[in-house]
Amino acid sequence: MSLTIQDLEKIQSEHPDYRMELVDGEIIVMSPSGYESEEVATGFAAELLKWVKPRKLGRVVGSSAGFTLPNLDLRAPDVSFVFAERLRRSPRSFAELTPDLIVEVKSPGDRLKKLRAKIDEFLSFGTKVGILINPENHTVEVYRSGQGVITLGDTEVLTVPDLLPGWQVAIADLWAPEFD
Repeated sequence: MSLTIQDLEKIQSEHPDYRMELVDGEIIVMSPSGYESEEVATGFAAELLKWVKPRKLGRVVGSSAGFTLPNLDLRAPDVSFVFAERLRRSPRSFAELTPDLIVEVKSPGDRLKKLRAKIDEFLSFGTKVGILINPENHTVEVYRSGQGVITLGDTEVLTVPDLLPGWQVAIADLWAPEFD
């Protein structure tokens, strides 16, 4: 039986404490992120928002914001950015568009193959840039449709000049700090 977004909304209303996505007509219950990966995602979103908001470039949201994709899947990247001209007002429910930028942060229970497939799905529907952050090996993979993957390490700087000219973040600054 293939479920719809309306089915998901009903189930979600009955189980508000669970985060869910709709993928190929099946509801996927999302487990909580690992602490470190959530800290990395929150830090990334903060860095991006700190640059985007004063320039009024668009919207930055976290993992609880759902996007209805053209194939009627409902997906929620860890961090998303949508240009202001594409989303003038925040929808009360799910955004019925594909974000311009998505970020996935690997949690301990995630499989890289699934995260990469999720990024590829978004790219196939029009997302311009997908980023996979892996705190386990301190790498960042940058995806663009029809281009090879760019892998960055701790000594490098992430930029997205095609979407956010001038914005940058040092890869080494993405990781959760260690306090002595």
